[in-house]
Amino acid sequence: MRTEQVIAEALKKVDSDRYLLSIMVSKRAEQLANGAQPLVKASTDKEKFTDIALKEIAEGQIILDSIIDLK
Repeated sequence: MRTEQVIAEALKKVDSDRYLLSIMVSKRAEQLANGAQPLVKASTDKEKFTDIALKEIAEGQIILDSIIDLK
């Protein structure tokens, strides 16, 4: 899937809130960089953590409550 398509699908999951999407991608990419396993088929050696995070959100594997601690 092309990057534009992945972003469009991910935006649908967050009601077109680009700010929220950017926060979710940032937090998930940080988790991946710190050793978390991808929830989608991806190679951390070949793909950027942000691209993997976008795919996870677009496929519904990551939701707001599971990624952001709202304390």
